[in-house]
This record gives sequence, C-alpha cells and structure tokens, in this order.
Amino acid sequence: MRIYLYIIAGITSALLGWNIGQFFLTDLGLLSQFPEIVLFPCIAISLAFGMVINEIFISNPTRPKRSLQTAKQPLLIALGLGTLSGLIAGIISQILFLPIIRVPTPIVRTLGWLLIGSSVGIAEGLSWRWYSIEAGSKKRFQQRLKTSVLAGIGASFTAAVLFEIMRLSWGTMPAEFKGIEDPIGFSILGLLLGAAFSLTNSPSYIAALRAGRGFEYVEFKNFPRQYIEFNHDVKESVESVESEDDVKESVESVESVESEDDVREFVESVESVESVESVESVESKKDAQNPPIPNINQSYPAIDKSYLSFITETDNINDDEIEEGLSIQLPGNGTIRIGCTVENTHISIPGLPLHVADIKLEKRTATLIPDHQFFYAIEVNGTRLKSRRSIPLKHNYVLTFYTTSVDGINEEKYYRFVYYNRFLDPQA
Repeated sequence: MRIYLYIIAGITSALLGWNIGQFFLTDLGLLSQFPEIVLFPCIAISLAFGMVINEIFISNPTRPKRSLQTAKQPLLIALGLGTLSGLIAGIISQILFLPIIRVPTPIVRTLGWLLIGSSVGIAEGLSWRWYSIEAGSKKRFQQRLKTSVLAGIGASFTAAVLFEIMRLSWGTMPAEFKGIEDPIGFSILGLLLGAAFSLTNSPSYIAALRAGRGFEYVEFKNFPRQYIEFNHDVKESVESVESEDDVKESVESVESVESEDDVREFVESVESVESVESVESVESKKDAQNPPIPNINQSYPAIDKSYLSFITETDNINDDEIEEGLSIQLPGNGTIRIGCTVENTHISIPGLPLHVADIKLEKRTATLIPDHQFFYAIEVNGTRLKSRRSIPLKHNYVLTFYTTSVDGINEEKYYRFVYYNRFLDPQA
C-alpha cells in the first residue's frame, strides 16, 4: 500500500505542476518565449510538495491535524528548493537550446530532470528533520539526506532514459499526440520518484522504547524512601550530638536501626571525628564493610550509554537519565537486561527487582523474557503476566513494570514503556 501511495503522489504532483505551468504560459502568457523557465520551477515545486506532504501523512496517518501543523516548515523548504532548482534547470535548458549552442534535446532534457530530481531529494531529506524525532541523530539525518538525494538523482536519470527510449521506439510521433508528450514524460518522472522514495523512506525496523507514565520528573522521585528517611534523621542526630544518650535517643527514631549494637557502632564513629561538620564526614569513618548511604541525586532511571542511546539528544545534566517522552533506541540484535542495578543491567530503574526481564532483539523481532521470580511485576497491554512464558512484542505494545518491596508488589508505583518496531519515531 505504501508504494502505491508514493507512486500516486508522484504522478499527481508531476501532472499538477505541468498544468500549473501551462496556465502561466498559455492563459497568462508569462514568459511564453522561454517555456522551460516557467515549466521547470512549477514541476519541481509540485513534486517536492507532493513527496514531503505524502511522507508526513503516511508517517502520521491517524493525526491529520497535527500533520498539517507539522508540514508548514517542510513545505517552505520544498518551496524554496523547488523554485531555485527549477529556475536553474530552466535557465540552463534555455541556454543550451540557443541556436549558437544547440545541444541535443535528450541531453538537455536529462540534465533538467536531474536537477529537478536532486532538488526533490534535497527537499525531502532536509525537511525530514522538522517532522521526525529520528532526525535528532546527526548520523541518521546525514544518512537519510544522502539517500534521498541519490534516490532523486537515480530516479530522474532513469526516467529520462526510459522516456528517450520510448520516443525512439515511437519513431515519428503523430501530430495529435505531440500535445501529450510532455505530460507522459513528466508522469514517468513522478512515477519513478515516488517508487524510489517509497523504498528509501521505508519504515525503519530498529526498535525503540518510549518512556511513558512513571518517568515524570519529580525531585527525589525514585530514591528509596528508607534511605531518604535514614539520611534525614542521621543528619539531625549528628548536628545535635552532645552525649551517648542523645545519640541513642536520635538513632532510635531511624527505622533501619534494629539493635543496641548498631547504636554503639554509630556512636563510636561519631566520637572518632573531632568536628562533626556533615553526615558525609561521619560516613567516611564507617567500617569498610558498611557501604555509605547512596547519593540521592544519583538514583534515577538510566540507560547504559555504552550499549543504548536516546533517539534525540537530551538537555539534562544526566544525559543517561530516562524521562517521560524520551525514546530509547535499541540495537538490531542482542539482549536488553532490565532491573534496578546500574552494574548488571542496560536499563536500570530503582525499586524494580535486581532483574525483572530481558528483551531479546533479533532481525525485525523482539521478545520479552520475564524473570522466573518476578514475572508478576510485569504487565503487557494492561494484562498482568500470569506465567513465565516469553511474549513476542509487536508495534505499540505497552510494557508496565511495577516496583517491589519485601511485602510484595507496589501497585501504586510503576514505570511504563511503549515499544516501537518501525519508524523509530514515537510521533509516527
């Protein structure tokens, strides 16, 4: 279906541009002595418009209103490039048609069509940056632009060659068909441009996970509550330390302290410091076997930047932090491990089990493999998993991961992803 829409858009755009050109030349008499200078810009603009708007609506078939809003700047780019390239092609063609030069018509036509095709490719490639999140990747944008230009040049050159072969096979064309020679030629040009762009702009099957609800920014949103309470209580108790009795009284309010030995150990660490300026100085004197309280600002959902990346560059200080609306680009092949630890996972989310699930990626397929212990903490499309079996993922599947505690699953706190296996574009 996609290729048919591109072909129809290409043929329709080419014929529309030709008819607009005939209106200026025949009805208005505008530069009728230099027809290529009028005709080529009209066709180049129309083809560039058609390819750009077709790609935008195909990428967002259920959002026509948003597509119209998004199309404004891409269409301005198409207008400018089409006008410029059409004028250049028309002026060059008129110069080469001068009697003192008189270059053969097939060569002039081929050159003019090459300029039109390349301008359509440039317009399609450049404007893509304004309506696709995927274009946030500089490498991907450059690749798409290069592919679009080459596709436009290749399609226009092929169209010119085919048209000349057809003209040779016809021999002397009857006079009654002379009037439709140009429309036929430009229809072939539009058809091949549409077919070429349907292939070069085909959906990408590189998978992506878009962060949804649960990843909203809230200060200290993901830090374990017991650590926050313990850190706050310890700070207050250290600032008011005067005697062992005061320390015992302060520490008794901390939920994580369970025995008098813990109190004594804490008092000894305080007494070993000459001036207690901050809780950090106390922690540095603790025994090596007791790790320090984690830094609150370092506890947030994150990706392993050595293996994963976001589709667009983030403006955050923590450029590995997952936030709502960001999309994580997944590799074409491999296994993504999801859990709560930074060291052993590719997507780490505080509050989840150490290992909650894997996503196994192969060519154009992805499979969710739940952990055998914690499969109950996962929902797929709103349905809680009831077994350990693997789930094949499809485009737009919603994955929900619930946090867990010693008492079981936490129904109030969860993190949601939307899985994409084509377009690599959450807007699509």
